[in-house]
Amino acid sequence: MRIRFTDPLKGWHRLSRYEKSLILLFVLTLPLANPWVRGDGVGYYAYARAVLIQKNLQFEKDWQAANPTFQMGKIDEKGNIQPQQYTRTGHLDNHFAVGPAILWAPFLLAAHLGVLAFNALGGHIPADGFSRPYTLAMALGTAFYGFWGLFFSYRLACKYFQERWAFLATLGIWFGSSLPVYMYFNPSWSHAHSAFAVALFFWYWDRTRPERTYAQWALLGLCAGLMFDVYYPNGILMVVPLAESLTGYIRALRKPEQGWLGTVRLFASNLVFLIAVFTASLPTFLTRKIIYGSPLDFGSYTHSPWHWTSPVLGQLLFSSDHGLLSWTPILILAALGLIFLWKRDRVLDAYIILGTLAFYYVIASYPSWDGLSSYGNRFFVSLVPIFALGLTATIDAFASLWRKPAKALTAAWAGLAVFLLWNFGLIFQWGTHLIPARGPISWKEMAYNQVAVVPAKLSQNLKNYLIARHDMMRDIEQADVKQLEEKRAKEEQNQP
Repeated sequence: MRIRFTDPLKGWHRLSRYEKSLILLFVLTLPLANPWVRGDGVGYYAYARAVLIQKNLQFEKDWQAANPTFQMGKIDEKGNIQPQQYTRTGHLDNHFAVGPAILWAPFLLAAHLGVLAFNALGGHIPADGFSRPYTLAMALGTAFYGFWGLFFSYRLACKYFQERWAFLATLGIWFGSSLPVYMYFNPSWSHAHSAFAVALFFWYWDRTRPERTYAQWALLGLCAGLMFDVYYPNGILMVVPLAESLTGYIRALRKPEQGWLGTVRLFASNLVFLIAVFTASLPTFLTRKIIYGSPLDFGSYTHSPWHWTSPVLGQLLFSSDHGLLSWTPILILAALGLIFLWKRDRVLDAYIILGTLAFYYVIASYPSWDGLSSYGNRFFVSLVPIFALGLTATIDAFASLWRKPAKALTAAWAGLAVFLLWNFGLIFQWGTHLIPARGPISWKEMAYNQVAVVPAKLSQNLKNYLIARHDMMRDIEQADVKQLEEKRAKEEQNQP
């Protein structure tokens, strides 16, 4: 018998230099991962911790261990949870999605087993889900999924444009959008997971166009269900396979003598897709049933008055209160790219635009469309694959204006550097509360800080972030509490 030894680096050798560069950059940025459960992240992380440690969905310990701004209005001065925080089933009102906990599960399980093994050998690490091994596993898991979201986005863009332009665009979205805040700084929130789930969905949807087997429809449905589990508004992106299927039915109706068998097959495929979506969405429906008593009760998402007839379309894009394009201007180029993509693949572009507009309308109709405490408009981190594809198209169109590819590449790098430096500076201002974390900001103050304050303070604060992070996070939380209390005091004074 002949024994064959496989080369463990064979897969690595098959990667392009751009793909290797992305992986290397991801590894180098891992020290930025911040093991911090805060804000909305308390609700997301509670599902994973409570199930792993307590084997239930009782979140009292998570609420009591939460950061002060999360506890405001939920816990009294004696540390007791307010009675109104409980639902009719006796569970805490945790309206956040369960999907991130599902994705964290392998990382947290490994951390838990490691802690138990260490303690069996005489160690003394609390096996409670709050200690550093657990939060570090959570943060690294979030970074991992955020990177895979970028990698799938890159692969999608490479299908239609040159690899070097896809590489530049991926870097642009990676560090020029709101993604780095939720991939590294606030990893307990759901947005980096959304980037992964949506990118996986779009990558696989595009890969299996225009004909899919039943198995491929089932896999696409599982991807769609995961996308919904991670963040509920992501579900609106299922309008893309819906529109694709409707197009198929219309074509069949125009040629009934040729298309009736195809219509039956497409209908069966859609049933397979829906069954897969429902199966993958069961964790969401089951947790809603346990917490609220109904699988269709999504807490404040269903109880709040949505503005379906008066969406804030302009404010969502350009407001100083976390406007999408005003805070992260590189996305202007990404949106512009959807025009250039039309020349490359009209069918693809039509579906991408439809999904983007549907998501845009949903967020513009949401009562808290600004994301409250948000860097930029955090909800749109879900559209990382669309932004990466659009930005690639813009860079490609820009590069075509240059006669010499080398000069085009240099110009593209220079333009990218401007957007990234601007974004780093604004992230620094937001994270250190040089500008308010909530509500509108002063453009004049922000611009002054970018030029006069950020360059002087950035290096020292980066050093503190890397070597004295605990103290820095404590100071940030205290500053956030102060700003929130001042804001509430002003609101109370203005009330008649």
